[in-house]
Amino acid sequence: MDKLNLLTILLIIVIAFPAFVFSSNFEAEIPTYNPQITFFNDSSFSYEFIRVLGQSAYNTSSAYECLATASKIKSGDMESWYSAWHHTALETEIKANNHISKGENDTARNLYLCASNYYRVCEFYLHGNPEDPRILENWNKSHECFQIATQLSTPQIEAVEIPYENTTLPGYFYKVNDSGKPRPTLLLQTGFDGTQEELYVYAVAANQRGYNVLTFEGPGQGRVIRVQGLPFRSDWEKVVEPVVTYALSRKDVDSDHLAIYGLSFGGYLAPRAAAYDHRIKAVIANGGVYDPIMGMPEEFNISREEFVDYLKSNPQEFNDEIMKRMNSSTLMRWSFENGMYTFKASSPSEFLPKYSECNMIDSADKIVCPTLVCDSENDLTMSGQSQALYKHLNCTKTFILFKTSEGAGDHCQAGNLPLSNKRVFDWLDETFNRT
Repeated sequence: MDKLNLLTILLIIVIAFPAFVFSSNFEAEIPTYNPQITFFNDSSFSYEFIRVLGQSAYNTSSAYECLATASKIKSGDMESWYSAWHHTALETEIKANNHISKGENDTARNLYLCASNYYRVCEFYLHGNPEDPRILENWNKSHECFQIATQLSTPQIEAVEIPYENTTLPGYFYKVNDSGKPRPTLLLQTGFDGTQEELYVYAVAANQRGYNVLTFEGPGQGRVIRVQGLPFRSDWEKVVEPVVTYALSRKDVDSDHLAIYGLSFGGYLAPRAAAYDHRIKAVIANGGVYDPIMGMPEEFNISREEFVDYLKSNPQEFNDEIMKRMNSSTLMRWSFENGMYTFKASSPSEFLPKYSECNMIDSADKIVCPTLVCDSENDLTMSGQSQALYKHLNCTKTFILFKTSEGAGDHCQAGNLPLSNKRVFDWLDETFNRT
């Protein structure tokens, strides 16, 4: 097959990344799964809005504030997105400051949590220019607001630094209470584009079930990419190993009941770690990731290696075509811009081969602990990945499919987080024989 024709065809089929997907019709930005909850005429804006709106169930956003902010955003306009959310973040932080000055700590805590989330959201589409000062400015504000909220929480959420190679990784330890009693503990991590502050909505739900929780960020995520400048790495077990060691050094962690939970691209990161670190006793992948370029080489009867080699040997052709597509698709633009930012790649053709290394092809069968793989019925971002990971597991395994009719059919069940948390922690309770 002519290489240029191959490139053109590959660019108009589904190209699935664990944090996103490209429709075969790049001009059709409206997702087809549930038009009743499409708030923007843009699939990326629509999902990210549902993502922040859904977190209102745990008081890290306000439905009213989200709707009011959305009304000020021009669909597909990234600067409009930034301006509207930044304004809401500033207003919310001011309200929080006013309440804390009056000693109204509970109200202030919730407002700081919301402000932290809004600062995260406003920075989301800025990564096309890694030197944009607003990236670090808004991450700092998000971090600062969350830090205040941790001090106003009961029990306090403990900020920790985990030794890692020649530096440290940031984490938060969420205690069920201050008893110091050893408890089953959950290591919790985000994926391709989140921050650990956003994981609050999962950590507090786990606390309510009696689990201590340690969230953390690794290379490519949160502070570690923005401040420390460390990009994603495919051998994630080397990131999690010191995290597990730190967790097991704590007296309030039950070493026999240590689980790891990865969300979105974390559905690769967590299973990868569990495959090589058997101190982990259970793993949750929501959703699972098996191979980010799965299906593309087979579609044209070429090997996976040939496909990756083509990307490396024809960089200019690939980059030129991708740039054209990025100009007409918010989803594609954000996908490659964030990928290049978090993997420290200078071009799409440099990013995609690095990303292809993040696969479970030679690792899935090495997992020995019980594993839960979650999927969402209309998850347009990771289609087929969860099923493929589940199929290649040889350990005790469970598969949960969340449905649109439950309000949980989107990526990582963004529209119904309480249901997602209930089913995930039901499984973990059963796995650890807890009542």
